[in-house]
Amino acid sequence: MNTPNKLTIARVIITPLFMLAFLSSIPHRFLIGAIIFSIASITDAVDGKLARKYNQITTFGKFLDPVADKMLTTAALLAFIQEGLCDAWPVFIILTREFIVTSMRLISAAQNIVVPANIWGKVKTATQMTFTIVILLWGDLVETFGFLKVHFAFISNIMIWITAALAAISGIVYLVQAKKTIDFSK
Repeated sequence: MNTPNKLTIARVIITPLFMLAFLSSIPHRFLIGAIIFSIASITDAVDGKLARKYNQITTFGKFLDPVADKMLTTAALLAFIQEGLCDAWPVFIILTREFIVTSMRLISAAQNIVVPANIWGKVKTATQMTFTIVILLWGDLVETFGFLKVHFAFISNIMIWITAALAAISGIVYLVQAKKTIDFSK
C-alpha cells in the first residue's frame, strides 16, 4: 500500500477520534478537536500531492479519499449540530450536495468518464475546513476564558451557511459539467 493511501486510511481512523475528543467533557476539547481536525485536513492535502507527484494514483485512493473527506467534514457538522453551533438546514444542503456529487462520480466512473472537480468544490472544501478550525479555536477561547461568547453560535452558524451556499453552487456546477459528458440513458 502506498503512502497516499495510508494517509487516507489515517484520516478515516482520525475522524472518530476527533468526535470522541470534541464531544467529550475534557478540558480544552475544542482545542484538541481543532488539532485533530487540522492534522486530518493536512493528510487530505498531502495525500493528493504525493499521489500526483509520484504517480501513485490508485482506484482505491480515488474511491476512499473523497469518502474520508466526507467522513471528516460530516463528523464536524454533526458535532456542531449537537453543540448548538449550527442549524440542521445548512448541514442538510451540504450533505445533499455530497450525496449527489458522489452519485454522479459513481455513474461517470461506471461509464469510464472523469468529471473533474471544479474550482467551486475546492473552494467549498477549503472554506469548510477553515471555518471548522476557526469555530473550534473560537470555541476554546469561549470555553477557557469566557470572552468572545457573544454571538459565537450565531457567527458559527453563518460560517456553516456560507459553506452550504458554496456547496450548492459547486454541486450545480458539477451537475452541469456531468450533464455534458455522462450518458444518463444507460
